[in-house]
Amino acid sequence: MAYTTIDNPFKYFNTLLYTGDGSSSRSITGVGFAPDWIWVKERSSTSQHQLVDRVRGSDRRLQSDSSDSEDIDTSPFVDFKSLDSDGWSMGNGGAINENSQTYVAWNWLAGGTASSNSDGSITSSVSANTTAGFSIATYTGTASGATVGHGLGTTPAWVLVKERGASGESWNNFHQSLGAGKTIMLNLTNAEQSSSTMWNNTAPTSSVFSVGVDAGSNGSSKTYVAYCFAEKKGYSKFGSYTGNGNADGTFAYTGFKPSFVIYKRTDTGADWHMYDNKRDPFNEMDLCLFPSGNYADSAGDALDFLSNGFKQRNTGAEANASGGTYIYMAFAESPFVTAGTKAAGTAR
Repeated sequence: MAYTTIDNPFKYFNTLLYTGDGSSSRSITGVGFAPDWIWVKERSSTSQHQLVDRVRGSDRRLQSDSSDSEDIDTSPFVDFKSLDSDGWSMGNGGAINENSQTYVAWNWLAGGTASSNSDGSITSSVSANTTAGFSIATYTGTASGATVGHGLGTTPAWVLVKERGASGESWNNFHQSLGAGKTIMLNLTNAEQSSSTMWNNTAPTSSVFSVGVDAGSNGSSKTYVAYCFAEKKGYSKFGSYTGNGNADGTFAYTGFKPSFVIYKRTDTGADWHMYDNKRDPFNEMDLCLFPSGNYADSAGDALDFLSNGFKQRNTGAEANASGGTYIYMAFAESPFVTAGTKAAGTAR
């Protein structure tokens, strides 16, 4: 029996904490791999989320809490200068390196330098890690129903797309629990929205995801980036749960001890919530950041990271309303049972 596909999750996803020093040239190390996607948030004060990746280039930032276009840094660089073998280099930009401010950085490993992918009707540039089930794809829209190659070799469970230009389109999410007829925006608190044009009412396949005529995913001559995730047993999970309105809250089974969880209520308006095992190493966990807002680290709706999933410990409407529906993304600290030694994971 296969218990997990990945015994050591930290080879593919890792969270780092650091304190800014305000220097114009600084290197952060300790990721454990050469990160291809980095998501940084200032914890100690309000500042926008900063997202860079190797495919678009380290000088090009997007903000998860904004529909703004891609921000291109120019020399002398004050933000991300390069993505390195064990971290990244940066300047003194306040959103990533203000003196004495504290930061968290979530790091993912894709496939390094992108290559051309012609699996879809639109040719994409893709950096794919088929072992970890994560790829980064860039493409140019056509404003007609189309497909885009993602390079995963298996069907993605979550696809996050952002238009990069000046039109101010939101971040759109395909999630397998919502289906191809719906989208939900990362930068907004809105509930899920029905849309036959965002994903062309067509679920992804093992080689492509579909886009319709909506400018949020496929406007004429507009450029896009897509972050694509496939589930990997013992490492990643993209699921849903229903709240019970009880402080002994709903349990979401992942098959591993989580290191990182993002969730969002979908049936009504609510913030996105994100938790990790570095900012809050003990249960109950309540240090929360919000992908849809620039807020500082704050006490949110408490939950527990367990050996095989996570459990809500609150009655908050945004996390555990009775009958409320929620989607989530989770990555592992350790699998519930390892493939090699078959050692069982432990609770925190």
